[in-house]
Amino acid sequence: MINLLILLVVGGVLGWLASIVMRTDAQQGLFLNVVVGIVGALLAGLLITPLIGGGTITDGSFSATSLLISFLGAVVLLAIVNMVRRGSMR
Repeated sequence: MINLLILLVVGGVLGWLASIVMRTDAQQGLFLNVVVGIVGALLAGLLITPLIGGGTITDGSFSATSLLISFLGAVVLLAIVNMVRRGSMR
């Protein structure tokens, strides 16, 4: 239960930071920030972590590497969403 709460908070922060980097912060609310952060973390954990090793935040590993990989996953996810929505990256 506590891991789920931590995952939601960390996912929200990472999603919010990714939305600031991608300049979409004004267009999405708290819920979408959490969703983007968690889904980005999941995708990055599935795709990048096996290549470089280490844990993911979805496994409860909150190291600098896992947070950076999750943040990059959220940024890439937002870039893909922007491409689908607008037809171009920001």
